[in-house]
Amino acid sequence: MSVHPGDPIAAVRPTPSSNKPPDTRHGAAGERHRLTALQGLSALSLDAMASVAYGPESIVLVLTAAGAYGLGFTLPVTLAIAVLLAVLVASYRQVIAAFPDGGGSYAVARRHLGRRTGLVAAASLILDYVLNVAVSVTAGVAALTSAFPQLYGERTWICLGVLVLVTAVNLFGVVSSARAFIVPTAVFVGSILVMIAVGLFRDGPASTASAAGHASALGEGATTVGALLLLKAFAAGCSALTGVEAVANAVPSFRAPAARRAQHTEVALGALLGVMLIGLSVLIGRFHLQPVEGVTVLAQLADASFGHNAAFYVVQFATMVLLALAANTSFGGLPVLMSLLARDNYLPHVFALKADREVHRHGVMWLAAVSGVLLVLSGGDTNTLVPLFAIGVFVGFTICQVGMVRHWYVLRPGGWRVKAALNGFGASLTGVSAVVVTAVKFTEGAWLIVLALPLLVLTFSRIHRAYERIDARLELGRIPEPPHRSPSLVVVPVSGLSKLTCQALTAARSLGDSVLAVTVTHPGDEDRRSAEALRRDWDLWKPGVELVEVHSERRELGSPFSAYIRTLGDSHPGFHVTVLIPETEPAHVWQRLLQNQRGSVIAHAVRRDTAAVICRLRFRVTTESP
Repeated sequence: MSVHPGDPIAAVRPTPSSNKPPDTRHGAAGERHRLTALQGLSALSLDAMASVAYGPESIVLVLTAAGAYGLGFTLPVTLAIAVLLAVLVASYRQVIAAFPDGGGSYAVARRHLGRRTGLVAAASLILDYVLNVAVSVTAGVAALTSAFPQLYGERTWICLGVLVLVTAVNLFGVVSSARAFIVPTAVFVGSILVMIAVGLFRDGPASTASAAGHASALGEGATTVGALLLLKAFAAGCSALTGVEAVANAVPSFRAPAARRAQHTEVALGALLGVMLIGLSVLIGRFHLQPVEGVTVLAQLADASFGHNAAFYVVQFATMVLLALAANTSFGGLPVLMSLLARDNYLPHVFALKADREVHRHGVMWLAAVSGVLLVLSGGDTNTLVPLFAIGVFVGFTICQVGMVRHWYVLRPGGWRVKAALNGFGASLTGVSAVVVTAVKFTEGAWLIVLALPLLVLTFSRIHRAYERIDARLELGRIPEPPHRSPSLVVVPVSGLSKLTCQALTAARSLGDSVLAVTVTHPGDEDRRSAEALRRDWDLWKPGVELVEVHSERRELGSPFSAYIRTLGDSHPGFHVTVLIPETEPAHVWQRLLQNQRGSVIAHAVRRDTAAVICRLRFRVTTESP
């Protein structure tokens, strides 16, 4: 589809690709605002990294139903999740190479599984990204209020403050956010790895002070673990895999060669996440940890490895900060996904626009607004949002894996059977997880996601049909008829004589073949005297333009004026009717409050009721003496 210079929506439509070499005048400046592999790891991996704070705990809490015997299966379940993680990393590494424009599961499904499946993948990713922001912020604030209970009553306002902070950082560009988050990411990863290393050299826990006095959540009397319980534990632990897809979704945010840097980032993310998950699970078994109410599993592990000292508080503080900032993953991935949807006419084209520093500003602001609503509705409570969190990402994982199987089958490169088998195995695992999580969490709020997915797909389809109608009306992609000159009629609304009126009529006579000045009059003694004074002054002025009085029985301005414009259009077939609205532009912004907004009223009515062209003539009022 091509866009012509005269296309009135060309300003908001993404420019189609061409075979011309790219414009490199601003290439160096643009590259400075893109990510290196290290910056990508800090900007796009926070969600996945922070998930080690609640992933192992989710496994343990499920297995507690089988008592101490059930906790012995923590490591096997974690190893199964690590296998799935390796499959996902390998898969998304291939996705990055095959789809360097980003989009992840949406791009894969759109090409290989059809439009409808692609939209389902996009909808699931959008839900996951939005919920990730809300869950990450509330989880981080929950860690803060656990350390300082007096702040608990203000948690909603604290959540909103954190959201504003993360949003502001991202509006300065993805590189700025990456640089801001390198230090907390490094502190968190380093503290977790050191904690694992120290814990492996201990024969027993250094301290149990954090769990002292808290009731155990361990079940009693169970001596067997069924397949269903293991499946639930696996599905619950897979929450640690959220965020793995973020790098593949945001490939265009990396510096050239973007695909290679993104692949390196994906592998590094998978390696770090796998080591931390397995290491924490080993420590859980080594210290025979039992979950207790009010204390996280990660806090107990830090206590057992380091003791109840400064190192313990470093781990807690780093966890709190990273959980709060893990929302940055969504700010790096969702705006890129929305820009791809906008390019394909499934979202308003404004989401494809980039501001300075390579920022999809409209996507960032939309994400912040929706996440803020979720934070307010949930009251800043993590447990209200967590049941909704993982479903969307599992759906996206499954669709992406199935799409990659189709990708290998269609292209059939060397070794394609092995690659397709790997993706098929991953699709089976994530598909089972999606079904299990949805079934287990359905009554806890998962039904909202089940309802929201088709509603989002329906919204995408409606937007796409609207753009198709616009394209058909504008005959985009077709060579238009040669332009020709048509007679024009310019109408200028006036309410009195001034320098502004003179400039407006001068401009109108330059634009049109015929010019009319129109004033709307109302009944009443004062209005009648004003109309008579305007007529008298007009006759004395003799501007060479006819003054037409439009009478209105009610004190309306817009409707009578637009009705007269419609009458002109009917009585002048073949004429282009233009309404030239003169307005003052005050020297200071606050002075706009002093204006009567007559021009805006007329413009709104003409736009709503007629097909006339609207021009607004600005007369700048300066503070200088005349």
